[in-house]
Amino acid sequence: MEQVSSRVVYRNPWMTVREDEIRHADGSPGIYGVVEKPDFALVLPRWRDGFWLVEQYRYPVGRRAWEFPQGSWAGGAGGDQLALARQELAEETGLRAAGMVHLGHLYEAYGYCTQAFDVYLATDLAEGEPDRETSEQDMIHRAFSDAEITTLIRTGGIVDAPSLAALTLYRLAGDKAPGD
Repeated sequence: MEQVSSRVVYRNPWMTVREDEIRHADGSPGIYGVVEKPDFALVLPRWRDGFWLVEQYRYPVGRRAWEFPQGSWAGGAGGDQLALARQELAEETGLRAAGMVHLGHLYEAYGYCTQAFDVYLATDLAEGEPDRETSEQDMIHRAFSDAEITTLIRTGGIVDAPSLAALTLYRLAGDKAPGD
């Protein structure tokens, strides 16, 4: 596949949408709509019997749901993903982690979006006060047992695909994941 042309059709501080004219391997033309968003970090804050989750209202889907703490650098700034993971954990939950292990790097929706994310397991947690952004004013956080998380998944309380993918990485790590 070859890109013939590209044009930005929309841009705001959080994302860019572009339309690319492409040529398939057989020479036939096509188009792709591509969403460009900065990469983010997602944190699995592990406590003895489960994980801490956050719940907030997500405007695009019009509902509240539980997910793992996650976010990207503000205003297009970049930086170290581990530092970002620590910042998001503290900002959204007030938790500080003595241990942080990188579990993997995934793409959120690579069929139309450039955004990827790094997954970190946070262990040896110390509680503190959250320092949430304005858009996170309605966010709450709490610890759940592993059994409660399984129930949330089965009942639609957790519907965030990156959170579910991150949990899969954790479960695949098995006995290699510290903190259990």
